[in-house]
Amino acid sequence: MSELDTGERVVAEQMTNVRSVAIGFWIGVGSRDETPAKSGITHFIEHLLFKGTRSYSAQDIAEIFDGLGGELNAATSREHTVVYARVPEQHVGTAIELMSDMVFVPNFTDLDAEREVVLEEIAMVEDSPQELVHDLVAEAVFPGHPLGRPVIGRAEVISTVSRRTITGYHESMYGGGNIVVAAAGSVDHKQLVELVQRAASAREETAPGQHVRRPLVKPPAPSVRFQRKDTEQYHVCLAAPGIARSDRRRFAVSILDAILGGSASSRLFQEIREKRGMAYSVYSFASQYSDSGQIGLYVGTREENLAACIEIAGQQIAAIAEGGVTTRELERAKENIKGRIVLSMESTSNRMSRLGKSIICDTELLSLDRLIAEIDGVEADAVGELASVLLAPDKLSAAGVGTNEERFTEAIQRVNPSLAAKAAA
Repeated sequence: MSELDTGERVVAEQMTNVRSVAIGFWIGVGSRDETPAKSGITHFIEHLLFKGTRSYSAQDIAEIFDGLGGELNAATSREHTVVYARVPEQHVGTAIELMSDMVFVPNFTDLDAEREVVLEEIAMVEDSPQELVHDLVAEAVFPGHPLGRPVIGRAEVISTVSRRTITGYHESMYGGGNIVVAAAGSVDHKQLVELVQRAASAREETAPGQHVRRPLVKPPAPSVRFQRKDTEQYHVCLAAPGIARSDRRRFAVSILDAILGGSASSRLFQEIREKRGMAYSVYSFASQYSDSGQIGLYVGTREENLAACIEIAGQQIAAIAEGGVTTRELERAKENIKGRIVLSMESTSNRMSRLGKSIICDTELLSLDRLIAEIDGVEADAVGELASVLLAPDKLSAAGVGTNEERFTEAIQRVNPSLAAKAAA
């Protein structure tokens, strides 16, 4: 890794068997860095980066990347933003120049037009209960904390946020010291540094340091959220605070996730969908942040199956916590995870993301052999212990979208009676 005078950190991984390059500008700002009055501004800025710079119009950006035969996109998460592209090797210089302009010197034009686009995106989530329930459960797990607010933002904020506020926020967060440029594919480190340096030399740039966010000292108490909608199914999540991305137990968490509901052979998928036919979509999930995380499960089912699905989920969590992980399912989960890692390493985009995310999130970049060794080293007892600690009934928050809150409350009574009492209060 190299650090430029302008503050950007630059890292590359050369892959000799490909003719393309995946590039990512990783910015150390996400939705958790916002105040309630600016909820969604990070995601809004991500959209606006495509609307023109001091040198390129929005149409120029689209036409240039189409002319390169490349792909250009961006994403916002709770802790970082990334603008990423994939281009043929001969066009990497053009891509770096254009992406650098987008990230560092957007002109924030067409503000009102893009405002409407983001408002439509928020409305789309509201109309998608299987997505909306994940925002609700984040709020339930982290009430009153930025981690509990939706990444996409609030309509009331997006409707009124001014260009001045957006420009000020961009200037405070998009300095070189808070940005990592990562690439993987047919490019070497020296070449990438030269290209980024050339793009940086074309602008006046200070190098404010890396953004430091306030840590989550103590997870809030579990809570419950419900939103009434006229849906055919109830969409329900049970979740709890997880572990940080630097925690060595993250390998055990990945195995717990795979066994509980992260694959077609997982317990939830088999017990709820395959054996009983009570849901089309049922799965578990786990995410890690710099100082915390989230772990939980989702199920979408009709009212007559709701209570039974929640009860089965509680039973499976308890069985794992009580040491019920078999040797066969432990080995299958390990092979599943290792196989997915190996397959992902064949993608330039995944390799670029691995580099950029590790540096922007300040986490150790482990070799493939080390990753496999860490996964192989997880014992069944560690998985059970983690389930008992993270997914204990009294730590579970719940969120639901459906037609009747009373039915939802009755269902979550099966796994966390105290939580149901809160919902009924």
